[in-house]
Amino acid sequence: MTASVYHIPVMLAQCTEGLAIDPNGVYVDVTFGGGGHSREILKHLDTGHLYGFDQDPDAEANIPEDSRFTFVAANFRDIKKYLRLYGVRQVDGILADLGISSHQIDEPARGFSTRFEGELDMRMNPSQGKSAKDVLNSYSEQDLHKILGMYGEVKNAKTLAQAIVSHRSENPFETTEGLTAFLKKYAPRGKEFKYFAQVFQALRIEVNDEMEALEEMLLGAIELLKPEGRLVVMSYHSLEDRLVKNLIQKGKFQGELEKDFYGNPIRPLEPVSRGAITASAEEIAENPRARSAKLRVAKKLVK
Repeated sequence: MTASVYHIPVMLAQCTEGLAIDPNGVYVDVTFGGGGHSREILKHLDTGHLYGFDQDPDAEANIPEDSRFTFVAANFRDIKKYLRLYGVRQVDGILADLGISSHQIDEPARGFSTRFEGELDMRMNPSQGKSAKDVLNSYSEQDLHKILGMYGEVKNAKTLAQAIVSHRSENPFETTEGLTAFLKKYAPRGKEFKYFAQVFQALRIEVNDEMEALEEMLLGAIELLKPEGRLVVMSYHSLEDRLVKNLIQKGKFQGELEKDFYGNPIRPLEPVSRGAITASAEEIAENPRARSAKLRVAKKLVK
């Protein structure tokens, strides 16, 4: 499978521009996937080096044959630990294209998509952790209510959680098709597919511990970046974007911006882009996935 079929990279030029690449610098693509962003970064390197992280074994088929590239088969939450194994303690730029790849969505057996029948799995790394099926069939009503409301922003999360617990006692959830058939009764009329997507998103985030992993990666990125080093993050839903935005603008994930005695902001990063960068109408027409993408660029402040 070619990388372009595997996944079409969103805002490729804007991501590369945001990194302000030094041809001799060290860069990290923490979401390697189809390798589209990595290949573009490599075009701008001379003696520099690029590390690509991905926990999905399928991504390994896209590794470029290039001595300037090192693939790291790991969750990006462990970015600092793994780079230290390679003797890397500082980098010039870090790129993260969050969310899920087109390949993962289009592979029925992975269970990410509402469009295909497949087992309710949704693990980014199929060999690790609990599956979506485990979450649906074992979580308490209270926990289901919480993840559906928080991660899926499902309006009738409490009602749905109750219904899931009641249904599974005699009919455990097994397939994506079985779940969407069940959800039809609770979805707003005319907005069924949006509702399915919200529930699937909530399950996927919980299964992969995505919000906590993102926080850990971002904190590790701050430590790794050289002064003036660039952080480029593209997110696809408001939960992710809020975390990234808060960290860049306020120096923390929650709370207000703190200032020193002289009124200067206390934060490790400074925004480079004014607000979020979004895809052009032309790109959205070619790649609908780009519609919800928000790109934020920051640089590490010199202390």
